[in-house]
Formats: sequence, C-alpha cells, structure tokens
Amino acid sequence: MKAIIPAAGLGTRFLPATRCMPKELLPVLNKPILQYVVEEALEPEGVDGVVIVNSHDKPEIERYFSVDENFENMLRSRGKDSAADEVHAAASLPVSFVYQDEPRGLGHAVHCAAEAVGDEPFFVLLGDYFVPDRQMCVRMEQVSREHNGASVIAVAPVPADQVSRYGIIAGECVGSLPGTDATGENEGAVWKISGLVEKPKPEDAPSHLFIVGRYLLSHRVMDLLATQTPGAGNEIQLTDSMERLLAEEDMYALVVDPDEGCDTGTPVAWAATNARMALSDPELAVAFREELGERGAALLG
Repeated sequence: MKAIIPAAGLGTRFLPATRCMPKELLPVLNKPILQYVVEEALEPEGVDGVVIVNSHDKPEIERYFSVDENFENMLRSRGKDSAADEVHAAASLPVSFVYQDEPRGLGHAVHCAAEAVGDEPFFVLLGDYFVPDRQMCVRMEQVSREHNGASVIAVAPVPADQVSRYGIIAGECVGSLPGTDATGENEGAVWKISGLVEKPKPEDAPSHLFIVGRYLLSHRVMDLLATQTPGAGNEIQLTDSMERLLAEEDMYALVVDPDEGCDTGTPVAWAATNARMALSDPELAVAFREELGERGAALLG
C-alpha cells in the first residue's frame, strides 16, 4: 500500500520565503515539515512507500530525499557522524515522485499518483499538518480492517459557529475503537458516513465533525477521479469523488482529538508548532525558555 502526499503547491502564504524554498522544506526544529509527514505516512503496517506529488519547479524536495554520498562523507571527515547518519536516514526513506505542474485541485494531484498506487487502497496525507506520535493513520487502518477494508477518513469536532469554514460529514456513530466506549462526536468514536457537506451554514450542518486531512481510500476513488468533472474553484475536488464513492461503497470516519496534530499551514501556525515541539521535549523546553529570556518565557506561562 502507498501513501500519497500532495506537495506541488506554491506556498503563497509564506511568500516571499517560498519564492526560493518550498514550503514543505521549512523546518520544524531541525527537520523539514515534509519529513515529519513522510515518517507519519510510513507508520501504518500496510504502507511500504510514499508517493510525493511534486512540481518540477521544486527540485529541492527530490534532492532532499536523495542520498548525497559526497555530503555525508564530508560530514564524517569532520567528525559529525551523528549528523551524517541523520542526513542519510532522511535521504533513504522509501519515497518516490510524480509531478503535477498545473494547479488543478487536490483531486487532480491525488490522481497523478494513480499508476504508482495501482489497484490497492491508499492513504492521502495533506502536507501542512503532521501528527507527532504518528498514530492517527495507524488507528484509521485498524478501523478499515474492522469494516472489511472500507475507506476511512479522520474527522474532528469543531464549534458550531465554525462549521461554515470546513467540509463536514453527515452520518451516524456506529461504534468506537477497540478498548474505548466513545460515542457521538467524542475522540475514538467511529461513524458511518452518509454524506459530505462543504462549508454548510451552522443551522444546516449535519454534524460538527470536519475532515482533518487524513484519508484511507479505496482504489475505486482513482477510477472516479479519472472521470471527475471540475467542482469548486473549477478544480478537480477529492471530496466530489468521495461523494460518488458513497453511492457504491461504505465509508467510515474516525473521530480524533483536534489538538493531536500540528498545523503548519500559515506562518503563525508554523511558528506555534515550532514552539509546541520545542516545549514537548523536556531538554529542549529548558533551552527554549532560556533562549526566550524572562519576558518571552512569561508569555508562555
């Protein structure tokens, strides 16, 4: 099974920095955002490779995931074996590339990887969000196995006055993860999806559960994307093909903690994620607070 990570976007929210550097390679501490997502994608037992949907205008991404023996040898010659090992480990991750050189929507980006995916189910992980403990997709795979290999998406609760900003699911709670007794819109609950509603008015929302950006999809979605007509923004939308899939196959949703993952989609969110990751490590947290000084540390509480 493969996991697809769309990474062909322009990163306009981070301009002017992304004029010369792909947004996906911006660092969170000492690793690029994209490496966190790749490592998360490889965590489920069934995944044996990651397909990055790149643009030919962003060759730096492919270079990052390619072994550079000269660079590694230079590091080792300077006594930096640990750094060389980390560089080699990142470059040796099982990553391949396909290309989307025209911005035609998430559905089009996913379909660019159709040949690499073949006739197997596949994950899709959006690249501006990562889960530090890498367990969300693992749990999604577990839900899929328990429902005869059905498609599963991750969803999280959002306040009622914010549903109009997101894609919201319709359906009903049909169970929970083994070992939990979650119900309704609580973490661990499993829903059978009956519909997907894009940015509904609060009074029209069928639930308060929005799509987080983690999908485990039947290979049938690739067939549907091949014939998908443009939707919102005159782009090929993944959710449009998912809605068509609902007419043919069951689809489920796993409710996750909205704070389980780290958002890097905007400069403010990216900065907050760097702070969160620094504070989550006991040793780094001490150094981070010292670096901020008394006034900065006071702001953190």
